[in-house]
Amino acid sequence: MAKVLMPLAQGCEELEAVTIIDLLVRAGVDVITASLDDNKVITCSRGVQLVAQVTLESILNESFAMVILPGGQPGSDNLEQDQRVLSLLRTTVEADGIAAAICAAPKVLVTAGLLDGRQATSYRGVIDVQPAQGMSYINQAVVDDGNVITSRGPGTAMDFALTLIERLKGKTVRLNVEQDLQRV
Repeated sequence: MAKVLMPLAQGCEELEAVTIIDLLVRAGVDVITASLDDNKVITCSRGVQLVAQVTLESILNESFAMVILPGGQPGSDNLEQDQRVLSLLRTTVEADGIAAAICAAPKVLVTAGLLDGRQATSYRGVIDVQPAQGMSYINQAVVDDGNVITSRGPGTAMDFALTLIERLKGKTVRLNVEQDLQRV
């Protein structure tokens, strides 16, 4: 079973986090949610509270097929300022895993140096105005560039999650999840 990590920062976008987690679990993906500190109760950008399964510190020595960053503010700023998150993203990509980010979170990938020379998207006004070196901003719902996948925002969370499912589990599993959601 594919194991992925979703760091949950205070102020993350709840719709993105919950949609991605839910769809990946439906596809049989083992999703680990981790708080950045000892407080596992995450207050999201609109006041909804989520509870992380573990602390980030407790899983730093584990490897993941994918690290997924939900956006939102100040959640994306909190992720960007955490050196452990930046290191996990780099380590995952170096090991042929995938770094995925949605909404404002692609700026974390810029800071980690993972969007240099790649195609990417984000919430308007995030990485299109401060792109990575040699990055091409693509105004699409989801941009898949090898082992980096980005998406625009809450309205694209389902498409983003389905793309992640396809990369982790294949097209058949993606289509089965879509069918169960009444999307096809």
